[in-house]
Amino acid sequence: MEKVVLVGANGHGRHHLGNLRGLAAQGLVELVGICDVRPVEVDFGTPLQSPDLGELIEKTGAEFTVICTPIHTHADLAVTALRAGSHVLLEKPPAPSPDEHRRIAAAVEETGRALQVGFQSLGSAAVPALRELIAGGALGEVRGIGGAGAWERPAAYFTRSAWAGKRRLNGVDVVDGALTNPFAHAVATALALTGSGVAGIETELYHANPIESDDTSCVRIRLDDGLTITIAVSLCAAERHEPYLVVHGDRGRATLVYTQDQLKVEHADGSVTTTVYERTGLLENLIDHVRTGAELLVPLARTEAFTQVLDAVRRAPEPLPIAERHQVAERDAAGEVVRRLLPGIAELTARSADELALYSELDAPWSRVNLLVGGAEVAAYEIRPDLPATDSPRPYLHRVRTLGGVEVTEVRPEDHVHHLGAGVAISDLGGVNFWGGRTYVKDQGPTWLDDHGTQWHRAFTRLADDGFTEELEWAGPDGRVVAREERVVTARPLGDGAWALDFAFTLTNLTGAPVEVNSSASKGRAGAGYGGFFWRAPGTSTDRATLPGGEEAVHGSRDRWVALSGTDPDGRDWTLVFVQDDGDAWFVRNTEYPGVGQALAWDRPLVVGERLARRVVTIVADGRLTTDQAAALAAQV
Repeated sequence: MEKVVLVGANGHGRHHLGNLRGLAAQGLVELVGICDVRPVEVDFGTPLQSPDLGELIEKTGAEFTVICTPIHTHADLAVTALRAGSHVLLEKPPAPSPDEHRRIAAAVEETGRALQVGFQSLGSAAVPALRELIAGGALGEVRGIGGAGAWERPAAYFTRSAWAGKRRLNGVDVVDGALTNPFAHAVATALALTGSGVAGIETELYHANPIESDDTSCVRIRLDDGLTITIAVSLCAAERHEPYLVVHGDRGRATLVYTQDQLKVEHADGSVTTTVYERTGLLENLIDHVRTGAELLVPLARTEAFTQVLDAVRRAPEPLPIAERHQVAERDAAGEVVRRLLPGIAELTARSADELALYSELDAPWSRVNLLVGGAEVAAYEIRPDLPATDSPRPYLHRVRTLGGVEVTEVRPEDHVHHLGAGVAISDLGGVNFWGGRTYVKDQGPTWLDDHGTQWHRAFTRLADDGFTEELEWAGPDGRVVAREERVVTARPLGDGAWALDFAFTLTNLTGAPVEVNSSASKGRAGAGYGGFFWRAPGTSTDRATLPGGEEAVHGSRDRWVALSGTDPDGRDWTLVFVQDDGDAWFVRNTEYPGVGQALAWDRPLVVGERLARRVVTIVADGRLTTDQAAALAAQV
């Protein structure tokens, strides 16, 4: 009879406690110790209880330790147990970071003890059976593996412990979330079906519940052999749907419901075979491995790819909140939310598995960031554009429209492909091009340089129908972050059929020294002082005009407001009124192309010490406004 210590007997630990009870009844194990922060009532055996794991193993002589504790405690406890001379069954995920994973691996190597990771699904005989089908060509050429899972979880699930729903706790990585905890088996099992290494990982993380981590998310894993894995999951379904993996081959399709060990194979001839396989308990397999040399089903080394995926989730931008208009909130008699649902989420995860697509590619309504005025969409916001480095990729507003539906922004026009709707772009911040295109070099002219930076979306601290507060990082071509930005964008109605886009940004200098904002003008190209907030209007508009006065009058002026108007291809007039209170020069183009923005470095560099803060309010109106009408609207903001 093997002596076992259980670490963490509450929460999911109760499952292990029940399993130990059954194994003890079979005479296979003896529960000699429980390590927990509070005493635990046990109805079998007389285990010694202590919060000190090392001491507990020493006193009991336990040869096996089962660890079922919060993710961020795994490494410390696993290393302690291994060094105390105990073999370990470590609950999934094994570690919250690659560094912690490596620390556990080093202890395994150092002590010579065995460690099994608790991905129970990998104890199923269905996994090697499916692996053989793939390797043997029974499914033909496999193009990808899709995974889907949709469960329902009450609001209390996310408050069940201090670490639940957290990405970090007291500065320590936790990485709790739908992909890395409840549906971690989907990721790990998909990776176990192929022996290929990971070439790249894309994540999309969202949350409907008011938590820090993701409750609805998807990931695309590209493997070295060219195979693609996608996993789409959510904890906001109306009911539980068994998670599954589907392998897409050109001569067949195989579906593994890993929670039920069921494998269904659909053959090219139309025949279908369904088999339910046996599953081996991971603790039993660990004991068998130690006693007889049986192969360990889930050794730590086989979970390295999973930890790579977890690390991609850990390093990803903060999950995006899902606007309440996309949810159904169930409430109790007192009005408290007891559960949040995403209508159609089970069908959406199924589509992802079938099409190997991410939520944004499936056009999930909550995967888009839109601004509404009076219930009508007036703008979209692209937070992670797929652009070449030479465009200086950055978030931007696009499809901005009047209340009458006239679009007044343009993205990547042929004349300047790096013009991206409405946003912030600076041609030279500390020597980095955050504008895109060629960089102006004194006495040389516009020149292609490897100096393009990227603005990275990191998190929304507020996201609502009327706007958002966003955190961004501005990084140079070498990845070094030179500035951090807080961006506050709000859409609000005005009178006379117009609305206002309030756009404020604050850049915090992270270089450790004063940094210069430069423009082509400050380097010698007169009139080209562009840099700051910038709005690219549609080049297809005709009869374009500027106020107050022509292009030469407003270009370089420091008036409180300037306006640009035009007529779209359908004959509908529009006007944009740009308002500022910071006294910067305006950069205005009308004849060559329609665009208006700030000129932070109009004719000389602007030196930024700790911070740079600016605000521009853009009034978006139907019709062609007169000077008096534009001035009256400008006076309202």
